[in-house]
Amino acid sequence: MKVLLYSEGMKYIGKSGLGRAIEHQKKALTLEGIDFTTDFQDDFDLMHINTYFGQSYRLLHKVKKLGKPIVYHAHSTKEDFQNSFIFSNAAAPLFSKWILHCYSHGDVVLTPTPYSKRLLQQAGLGKPIIPISNGIDLSFYRSNKEMGAAFRNKYGYTEADKIVMSVGLYIKRKGILDFVALAKALPAYQFIWFGYLNLRQVPREIREAVATKLPNLKFAGYVAPDELRNAYCGADLFFFPTYEETEGIVLLEALAMGQEILVRDIPIYEDDLIDGKHVYKGRTNDEFRRMISGILEGELPSLKAAGQERVRQKDLSCIGSELRNAYETAVELHKADK
Repeated sequence: MKVLLYSEGMKYIGKSGLGRAIEHQKKALTLEGIDFTTDFQDDFDLMHINTYFGQSYRLLHKVKKLGKPIVYHAHSTKEDFQNSFIFSNAAAPLFSKWILHCYSHGDVVLTPTPYSKRLLQQAGLGKPIIPISNGIDLSFYRSNKEMGAAFRNKYGYTEADKIVMSVGLYIKRKGILDFVALAKALPAYQFIWFGYLNLRQVPREIREAVATKLPNLKFAGYVAPDELRNAYCGADLFFFPTYEETEGIVLLEALAMGQEILVRDIPIYEDDLIDGKHVYKGRTNDEFRRMISGILEGELPSLKAAGQERVRQKDLSCIGSELRNAYETAVELHKADK
């Protein structure tokens, strides 16, 4: 079987979680020994499509006319589109209709978690939906002291500094306003946010948050994976205050690096990550403030080992076989529909 792994606009999405997910797919397929191409002009037996833009939509119809099975990867939902860009909330109902229309063309739909599968089913998507994690490359996410020292040296931190890090686009959904508020409330600790988005695309409150000047707050922008790995290694706490995710690849990375983790208590993590066992969870900034202090001061037990063990099942060496099974299912369903 040869797969067309199609993704439109990598120039624009390459630095996002979607871009990372697509790179993970390539490595997972390689590890599994599945032949794939990213060029529509090549021969292929099945199309695995990741995007829902105009060219993607036109291409999937060409593939349907060729009589080939389609696996549509549902990386987005209405819920994670809201509270992101300017006018995103107003556009969310139309966005939901569009992505569901696109996804409905798949013989099989993939989505990263059982939670996002439930959202799609509740939205009315009637296609077979298979949850497969975006995965994590455990061979890359391994820590050592040199990585942590390089991170602290680059950003001017001392060995004594206690550092809280987060990763995400500059959007409200990611909890960036809460991150800034907690930096103000906890001046004894250092806060650093990795990730970037053109500020012309976000509301004023986000632009003002990013412009906040505090001695203990840095916005580092987008950095390459190896530099982000250094940060996971050198920081003392990964704080992920996101309000909505379909999975959250950066959380998997932080778990793999053996970080202490504090997340918002949202439905996606209620079954997979247990509060007080794999990660700590909070709901309000008052709870976050107390828990950040408790974790950094050693008043709360370390959960590093349990969190790190939990993510091992999501290694890319396991994801490839799950993709193979999904492809085979799509082929069988496509034959049955003929």
